[in-house]
Amino acid sequence: MRFYCTLIPGSSLDWLSTVPGDTPSGPDGSIGLAGFTLGDQRSMAIEAGPLDPFNHSFSIMVECDDQAGIDRLWDALPEGGTAEQCGWLRDRWGLCWQVVPKRLGELMADPDPVGRRVTAAMLTMVKLDIAALEAAARG
Repeated sequence: MRFYCTLIPGSSLDWLSTVPGDTPSGPDGSIGLAGFTLGDQRSMAIEAGPLDPFNHSFSIMVECDDQAGIDRLWDALPEGGTAEQCGWLRDRWGLCWQVVPKRLGELMADPDPVGRRVTAAMLTMVKLDIAALEAAARG
């Protein structure tokens, strides 16, 4: 969580709850619960152990203003993880992220055929490229 807070402006690690030594939940002093804020979204994390691995049903979506923001996150997050299609990646801890330009929603919402061209272009990408999406919108 500390790592995530360094990546997203306006983020903070708000509180931590450690595991007492007299429980089977983990080693004494390990983190059991934590509250954090990423940008303007408050969240809580719970240590669930290997019984509940991360999957795509929970992901964090970050909308970036420009390509530099997308590139910065794509340089940091997949280290030790894996890149996936359409702006998705899985970080070294297995958490799924969607890193997208803010402009993507506007481009895809445009009446056909613009939205279709943008969607078709996005489906060929791994890391999203704003210039290529804009070019697809222009036809």
